[in-house]
Amino acid sequence: MEELRVDRLRALAAVAREGGFSRAARALGRTQSSVSQAVALLEEDVGELLVVRDGRRTHVTDAGRVLAEHAERVLATLGEARSALAALRDVATGTLALGTSDTFAVHLLPPVLAAFRARHPGVELRLDNRPSPVIAARVAERALDVGVVSLPLPTAARVEVRAIAPLREVAIAPPGHPLARRRRVDLAQVAAHPLVLLDRSTAARAFLDGALATRRLTARVAMEMNSLEVIKRLVALGFGVSIVPEVAVRGELARGELAAVQVTGLGSRQVGVVLPSPGPASRAARAFVSLLEAALRD
Repeated sequence: MEELRVDRLRALAAVAREGGFSRAARALGRTQSSVSQAVALLEEDVGELLVVRDGRRTHVTDAGRVLAEHAERVLATLGEARSALAALRDVATGTLALGTSDTFAVHLLPPVLAAFRARHPGVELRLDNRPSPVIAARVAERALDVGVVSLPLPTAARVEVRAIAPLREVAIAPPGHPLARRRRVDLAQVAAHPLVLLDRSTAARAFLDGALATRRLTARVAMEMNSLEVIKRLVALGFGVSIVPEVAVRGELARGELAAVQVTGLGSRQVGVVLPSPGPASRAARAFVSLLEAALRD
């Protein structure tokens, strides 16, 4: 049996539902002859008599009734599909699977997430919290719709990478530390002190290790872990110094718990997004990225 055309199924369903060709034509907004022709072509498609015309009366055969029942279900499903697609076009419903690091989840994205939820309340938002390289890999696998990451990434295969805004980094130390009395220090001066760093699974650590290697500097790593929040606490307690995004320590700086110093010779990082490649990205992902770009421009 060749593929059945939707317009022919719609004509048969209307004839069965309305009890005749003229009433079916009025219900569909079509001419009676076009409805009759559609049913005749459908009969050719299936090789069965579907409708019997007896003078002014019309009877749907058993085959016609069975096919009309299936046609109603098919047409209802197609209607639901069209509604779902229209909702996606308006970003009215659906799911946005977003991945990002601890730092961005806590210190950068909350206002953007709140704005997205307010603008698109019907979209279910799922947050995957992992280091940037892992997030990029999950976007490449299409397990996530979009990732907000720190750039550069150690690797970035099968994703589109887009820089959004600069990511300013500072050296942090307890307020009484010798570095705290400086406005600006070189990376070599920071490396001379015990360092409390993120572990090697993170993009931040890969970037810092690269900068140290370029300068042929050896880091005195006192501790390493996967939590920036723990690092800030340990630095405040005097276990060492660290280099972190400035956005992550604004609260501690305002409360006088930490001191921050600009670092030269480090290079620069950026806030970026990663999207599946080849695309296209989902409409929800594109809407989120637009909100993020607008927030970071302000």
